[in-house]
Amino acid sequence: MKRALAEALGTFVLVFGGVGAAVIAGDRIGFLGVAFAFGLSLLAMAYAVGPVSGCHINPAVTLGLLARGKIELSEAARYWIAQIAGAIVAAALLLVIVKGKAGGYDAGEAGFGANGYGDHSPGGYPWGSAFAIEVVLTGFLVFTVLAATDRIASVAFAGIPIGLVLVLIHLVGIPVDNTSVNPARSIGPALFVGGWALEQLWLFIVAPLVGALLAAGLHALLFSSEVAVAPEESAVAAG
Repeated sequence: MKRALAEALGTFVLVFGGVGAAVIAGDRIGFLGVAFAFGLSLLAMAYAVGPVSGCHINPAVTLGLLARGKIELSEAARYWIAQIAGAIVAAALLLVIVKGKAGGYDAGEAGFGANGYGDHSPGGYPWGSAFAIEVVLTGFLVFTVLAATDRIASVAFAGIPIGLVLVLIHLVGIPVDNTSVNPARSIGPALFVGGWALEQLWLFIVAPLVGALLAAGLHALLFSSEVAVAPEESAVAAG
């Protein structure tokens, strides 16, 4: 129960901090600022809730760890539920806040930080480009998590490279589709945007999960299968 609660809290902070920066201050801080908002949210949670749950805060990361035998299926399922719940609560609270500004706020019209392709891509990229970049960037993230929390790595410092790679990922991905690499992060805002965001949501669930499995396979090729790390021993975190 404590681990699931930690996952919900960590995902809440990631979505509220990252999506909140994009929605509230995106026009002032730009892509770089939003990228750092996600990365810093992740870095903080890696050390805040990492000792409790491993701080996956991302269904794709949990799938990668499951594929490598670092978490049981029953616990992974609890993590997935908690992560999605945390993201939804964060998006709901954020929407309440932004609706309070002068003139109000329409999530469907403004986008509310939702991920999208085609007409809803910041750079007008089609679904194929969005799918490819989500697979590749999620692969970067999940591989970094697996490698940084491996027994041969310095697990105490794992949150630093993981947080930094999430910044890099957002710098590359935001112009394409606002960057997901995290199904929970996508689900939260999409539920309140509705319409096109829900229609396109499939991509931001499927592509990150594919990327996670590919990363797990690559990790298996490069690292021994005897280096599994229990969730409480790692400072795993993801966006």
